[in-house]
Amino acid sequence: MSATVGFALAVSGFAVAPQVAQAAPPKPGIAVLPDLPEPGVAQFDPARSNVVPAVAAAASDVKKSSRKAAVAGTGSYTCPGFSTVDDATSVAMLQADTYAWGPYAAYKVGNGSGNVNWKLNPYKNPSWYMWFHSLRWLGQGIMAGSQGDTAALAKVTAITKDWVTDNPYSWKADIGAYEATMHRTNVLVCVRQAVLAGLGVTALPAAYSWLDVALVNHAKFLTANWSGAWNHGTDESIALFGVGCTLERADYLTTAQNRLAAGITTAIDAQGSTNEQSTAYAQFNYSLWGRAAAALEQCGADPGTTITTRRALLADWLALATNSLGKLHQLGDSEVVSTSPIAGTPLSYAGTKGIEGVAPERRIGTFNAGYVFGRTGWGQTRPFAQESTYSIRYGPSRALHGHSDHTGITYTSRGRDILIDGGHAGYQNDMWRTWAKSQSAASAMTTPLAAETYPATKLTRKAFTPTSEFYEFADAPGAGISRNRAVLVLKDPDLIVSLDRASATKAQQFQTLWHLPSDQHATVYSRTTAIGMKPGDDTRTILFQIPYRQVLPAGAILIKQGQTKPIQGWHYPDIFTRKPAPTLMFARSGTSASILSVIAPVSATGSVQYKGRWSGTTYIVDLVAGGEKASFGITPGGSLYRVS
Repeated sequence: MSATVGFALAVSGFAVAPQVAQAAPPKPGIAVLPDLPEPGVAQFDPARSNVVPAVAAAASDVKKSSRKAAVAGTGSYTCPGFSTVDDATSVAMLQADTYAWGPYAAYKVGNGSGNVNWKLNPYKNPSWYMWFHSLRWLGQGIMAGSQGDTAALAKVTAITKDWVTDNPYSWKADIGAYEATMHRTNVLVCVRQAVLAGLGVTALPAAYSWLDVALVNHAKFLTANWSGAWNHGTDESIALFGVGCTLERADYLTTAQNRLAAGITTAIDAQGSTNEQSTAYAQFNYSLWGRAAAALEQCGADPGTTITTRRALLADWLALATNSLGKLHQLGDSEVVSTSPIAGTPLSYAGTKGIEGVAPERRIGTFNAGYVFGRTGWGQTRPFAQESTYSIRYGPSRALHGHSDHTGITYTSRGRDILIDGGHAGYQNDMWRTWAKSQSAASAMTTPLAAETYPATKLTRKAFTPTSEFYEFADAPGAGISRNRAVLVLKDPDLIVSLDRASATKAQQFQTLWHLPSDQHATVYSRTTAIGMKPGDDTRTILFQIPYRQVLPAGAILIKQGQTKPIQGWHYPDIFTRKPAPTLMFARSGTSASILSVIAPVSATGSVQYKGRWSGTTYIVDLVAGGEKASFGITPGGSLYRVS
């Protein structure tokens, strides 16, 4: 806007300075909720759209709205924001019809006038395409338009209208547009709010009536296509509720409330576990259900207490799922993410690594959904980061964002990762995602010659003492194969003992894998022992196998790193980063296997010595790890216990 300069006037001998007409200050714009801790920048599996039935009894206290607030127009629904998808696409880029997402170069998707080619997918990436159709990338333009930038408002409404025109109801045949519906619905609400705020009006002008038509079509789609009791279904219900609140539609409000009531008790069970089989998605669900409760209340409904109670249980779960580095154990479709320090919950303490809040009461949790989380302590007697923490997976068959990681162990000690999971490779249907989801990416006993059956795995025994925890798991990882893992976790010295036993009706390969962090270099020391260490670090990990009821064959210990045929020895800290990482393999072949492993983190100059002996029918191992003595026993039935 150009300034207008006035003329200098002489009045009563005083000179009046030239006046400059100031540009009108920007308008406040629309309110936008803060971004949720979504798992990375992608949440799209192009293979299918999952529908998860609500199997638990619905919450009875999510009360139907009186609808007075919504019908009277006094209820409100706040724009949920754009979840960082808009961060890379500036207003100037929007003016040129250019979209950017993830690590990919910005791409011109239109002709410069808002006429966009919605079939584009230049990088052949399903998440790039899904977020393209979500319209979340318009976020910066929407905000600018709501603050009075008429050019930005014109551009985002032109692109939005172009999507509506080019993708008539129903767009279900286009999986990317389908999966993006819940996100796009919220963007449409935000665009509508931006039009009202940017133009300074209280009713939608007739020229924008297509927006309300689009919202009705999106509500129709959401009503007909509910994904059920998991994060997609929750997001869909919130978006449907938002349309009901925005357009004052009692039918949308009621449907959304009923679905939220049905979904909460399945999505978060009575122990606080989610059904996503991913720690990162569990954290996302904590925030998502908080947003659901707030949306209900803001538009005149009663969210009840079940949502609050289940979220509190989930907060306890997430605190226990936090390792000594302040990160969530990387399980399922999870990147390496920090625990959110939510004030007033145990997450405040866990997420700040003991700086704020109160330490949780429990240090060990076993959950029927298939998780064991444990730790030596919460930092009361030694620094928080110097505690040892672990996770072990079991439970129902793989589903949703889960991996084939049953009996897999992650472990931190001495201020660093010791055992890791292969991580999250993203959602492209390629060999890397196949590997990252497979048993070969977990620290577990694998049977690579057998087809994966994604078994349900039982926790058959457990026993706790002040300085040790014992767990035993059993399943059938392949046809005609039985597998048993006994785990003993020790404190002072901090180490893990694992006894893997398996039998099969046909000869198999049995490989107990131990995945080490990518910053470590691993070396085979002997037929029994390997050492992993980052050069210059103050910690090294000594991993060894003790001959127990089976002679160690040649090739009993191997290291795989950065291998592609077959894929092995990698770590994905996030979906865009793949690092070579040493994987130690304790190998056997035949119709049975017995692999007794010890994982001992010690100082850079520390060592481990051990001696095995029989005491009647019990096998005793006496060891000294890093100068600290301990003994453990193995009963004839395979139980592990600490002797001293």
